[in-house]
Formats: sequence, structure tokens, C-alpha cells
Amino acid sequence: MLPLWIALQFLSSLPIRLPGMPEPEQLGRSLLFYPLVGLLFGVILWALNLALAGAPLLLHAALLLTVWVLLSGALHLDGLADSADAWLGGFGDRERTLTIMKDPRSGPIAVVTLVLVLLLKFAALLALIEQGHGLALIIVPLLGRAALLGLFLTTPYVRAGGLGQALADHLPRKAGWWVLGGSALACLLIAGFGAVVALVISVVVFVWLRQVMMRRLGGTTGDTAGALLELLEMVVLAGLVLV
Repeated sequence: MLPLWIALQFLSSLPIRLPGMPEPEQLGRSLLFYPLVGLLFGVILWALNLALAGAPLLLHAALLLTVWVLLSGALHLDGLADSADAWLGGFGDRERTLTIMKDPRSGPIAVVTLVLVLLLKFAALLALIEQGHGLALIIVPLLGRAALLGLFLTTPYVRAGGLGQALADHLPRKAGWWVLGGSALACLLIAGFGAVVALVISVVVFVWLRQVMMRRLGGTTGDTAGALLELLEMVVLAGLVLV
């Protein structure tokens, strides 16, 4: 169970405390539980959506988005902000891009990116509530965190040392592919046709963003992984509304 607690502590703001520093092997195995953490987030959002039935729609959507952000402690939004700054300020240079991502300060492009992503998520949530597609709230967080597992399975980690390197080096790869398959099946069982649409959109976004990372960096970092999750969730939400 330790890898699950590691995943929960790293990916969520839930009050999880580990007894000590985990072994690298346990860190790697924690990646296998990322989709399960996403499923937990989804169930929480789905239950909240039911509890808010009858509330004013704008407030309903705003509360859902707020809880969504708070559940992860804005961890992935921070990665998105750092990546946005680095992609613009890096001028196509790998080392400059990596250096900017390490800077904790956020520039104008980071702020604009965060505003636009959150605005699009809010608008998509509002539309999903109006359409009565509450099951999307379960599968989208699951797909976002399954994408992190897929990224570490398929993409080199380019920043030596630290937590991300331990995750990449000690991930059980065969088990990881089985978990990805199980995550896709779970989405289909939960949401039916809507899950098919969400899976197709997720694969397209994943492949495109991975190619962008490979061209600029030759792999991924923790920040670009967070950016992938946030952008994938946003596009899947919007796609489910539009299809």
C-alpha cells in the first residue's frame, strides 16, 4: 500500500503523511497508482456535482473547478506556468528552456496561460452541467493522471537527479502498460460512448504534446508533465462538450 500513499501525497493536497523517505523502488511503483488517484478525484467531483444540483449554474461550475484545483494543490498548474514561460523565453534552445523552468517566478505568458486554461475549464464544466454529463467528471481526472504514467513509460526524463528521475528509473514498465489498459477499460465501463470520445482526444493530445517535448527537450520534466496533464484535461472537457 505504500506506493499508493506516495502517489496520494505527491498528487493531492489530502493530509497524507509518510513515515519516512521512500525507497526509489517504491517511488517508481507509485506511478502505477496515478490513475487510481485520478479516479478518486473524479468520484469526489462527481459526488460534489450531485450535491450541488439545483445551485446557480455559474456558482456550481466555479465550485467544481475550485475543488478540482484544491485537490491537487495546484501542483500541475505550477508546471503549466513554468512550461509556458520556458517555451516562450527559451527561444527554441534546450538548455535555456530547462533553466527558465527552474525559475520559481512567473512571467506574463504564464499568467495568461493559466487564466485561459482555467477559463476554458470553467466554461466546459458549465456546459457539461447544463448537458447533464456528470460522468465526465470521473473519467477526465483519471485520464489526466493516466497520461502521466504513459509519459513516463514512453518518454525519457531529461533532468538528472531528484524525484522525477527516481520515478522514471524504477517504474515497472510491464505493469505500467497493464495499468494503462485497465484505465482505458474503466473509462469505457463508466462513461460508455463518451469515454470513446475522451480516449481518442486524449491520445491525440498526448501524442502531439509528447512530440513537442521531444523536439525541444529530447524528453520530459516534472513541469512539462504537469503541463501535459492540465492541457489534456482542458481539451478533453471541451471536446466532450462539442462532440
